[in-house]
Amino acid sequence: MKTLLLILGVAAILMGLLWIGQGTGLIHWPASSFMLDQRPWALRGAILAVVGLGLIILSRRR
Repeated sequence: MKTLLLILGVAAILMGLLWIGQGTGLIHWPASSFMLDQRPWALRGAILAVVGLGLIILSRRR
């Protein structure tokens, strides 16, 4: 269970960082993404990254 939480947490952080990069226009990959330069996706990415951090902390405490 700890390993699963850790993997999900890392995946959530990486996906959140990608969403932040796309939402702020720093990452233009893939070029046809609907998330490019869309600020709501930066906020959603930040929330997802915080959730991922919480999962990692939870996996370390159990």
